[in-house]
Amino acid sequence: MSSDSGPIPWLDDEQQVSWRSFLEGSARLTEALNRDLDAESQLSLHEYEVLVRLSENPERTLRMSALADTLAHSRSRVTHTVRRLEDRGLVRRQACLDDGRGVDCVLTDAGMSTLAEAAPHHVRSVRRHMVDVLSPEQMRVLGEAMSLVAGACRRSDAD
Repeated sequence: MSSDSGPIPWLDDEQQVSWRSFLEGSARLTEALNRDLDAESQLSLHEYEVLVRLSENPERTLRMSALADTLAHSRSRVTHTVRRLEDRGLVRRQACLDDGRGVDCVLTDAGMSTLAEAAPHHVRSVRRHMVDVLSPEQMRVLGEAMSLVAGACRRSDAD
């Protein structure tokens, strides 16, 4: 089999095992984190991440397009997530203060309170399902590897 750029370099057996382990591990980790967050805080992992990103920014505000970029989600997905959070009073949308053309998402006091209550549970879950399972060296290597993957994907998205 070939493509426009020449023959496809198929994965060898070791690469195939690693790839499938990554797929299963990341899917199971995401499911476990979602399950734990929902049980403790009635938040999904995506909702939690929106609250975190907003909490880390000045005045707890981000333009919707920037929020989507920081989360590596489609704007449509972020809009739906923000709508659910808005319905619960955890965020609000407003016209962009800078230019009035865009839309800002603002973390409300209720959202900050919800995040503060959820964070310890989430950190325990992250530790239980990933951090404490790996050695410090494995954790460091995983972080470096995924940073490279994220960078390659961002460059590919820009093409």
